[in-house]
Amino acid sequence: MAQGNHLFDCYNPPDITFERGEGAWLYTDEGERYLDFIAGIAVNALGHAPQDVAAAVTEQMGKVWHLSNMFKVPGQIDLSKRYCDALPWAEKVFFQNSGTESLELAMKTARRWQYGEGRPERVDIIGFGGAFHGRSFAAINAAGNPKYLEGFGPRLPGFINLPFGDHDALQSAVGETTAAILVEPVQGEGGVRALPPECLRGLRELCDENDLLLIYDEVQCGAGRTGQLFAHQWVDGGEPDIMAVAKGVGGGFPLGAVIASEDAAKHMVPGTHGTTYGGNPLAMAAGIAVWDRISQPEFLEHVRDTANKFRQALAGLKDEFPDQIEDVRGKGLLVGLKMRVPGAHLKAKSKALDHKLMVGTAGDNVLRMAPPLIIGETELRTAMDTLRTVLREISE
Repeated sequence: MAQGNHLFDCYNPPDITFERGEGAWLYTDEGERYLDFIAGIAVNALGHAPQDVAAAVTEQMGKVWHLSNMFKVPGQIDLSKRYCDALPWAEKVFFQNSGTESLELAMKTARRWQYGEGRPERVDIIGFGGAFHGRSFAAINAAGNPKYLEGFGPRLPGFINLPFGDHDALQSAVGETTAAILVEPVQGEGGVRALPPECLRGLRELCDENDLLLIYDEVQCGAGRTGQLFAHQWVDGGEPDIMAVAKGVGGGFPLGAVIASEDAAKHMVPGTHGTTYGGNPLAMAAGIAVWDRISQPEFLEHVRDTANKFRQALAGLKDEFPDQIEDVRGKGLLVGLKMRVPGAHLKAKSKALDHKLMVGTAGDNVLRMAPPLIIGETELRTAMDTLRTVLREISE
């Protein structure tokens, strides 16, 4: 153990200390500059230290920091209205602190709905291979990844995990104890895989036919990251009953939410759920400031335009390095390079950091990128030049 380090050993960060950030750039205590193309894992949607968000939080800090939900928080009313006005199917919102908390409530809401409708036996949540829904007990069981389940006791009942894209297995799995289907419209940790539109529409139809609730995990792919406010909005007829969001909606301030239809939320009455910090005035100030930026049509147009250029550049990189890159994946500014050589994604990430480009990795041998949504052509060119250098070095 390093002297003076009393932290759990759950992380193994590099020996770099960032002291400030501006836009898509981070600066170390030694004055070195890094281009951030992972954005705190899709969190810093507006980049580092956005002044409008900082001003909103600072102003609120001079008023009220925390009340708990024993009392009304006006910001909750304001932000929930913004969410529901943008989503025709949505009518209810519950604010949380994180993505995993939002997933917990989303699943509780689905089971409670079945209970309230007179079907208490319906408790099973169907999920899919490659999913990631957080690190709580329910979340790791819903995703079913053996790596995250190992060492934490027996599997919890009530969770069914199916192979990604296996429609026959899904049809067979739906039964008298099924409560809901849980899916990420664009998988993040599982390899940056976007579900085809026909799959989302098919899930909606399957749920309607069997009195199930459809839950979307848009913790990573929401908040404008795909060029729409939420990824499912690219698909007509694929609306959920319940959606969990977090990460980018707070722009770096801890904030999550569950958004639901009136019907899906109607059995979540006083006493069924609660949170001490969720939806506190500081989080609401940050969330409103972020929303008022990312919901602007010109902002989303910028994301779509930048994403198209990024995708074209990555496709060119694939053509240039066919022995290294198998596929370009993702949607919007949540993208991945599936590498051909096992472990190459880890080598590429390490080499990129050596060249002061911050990227991430995902399952299925994927190099993952989720830059701030504000990036421009200069940052894009810098990132592509660095990736080209990295691919040359790891191929030598």
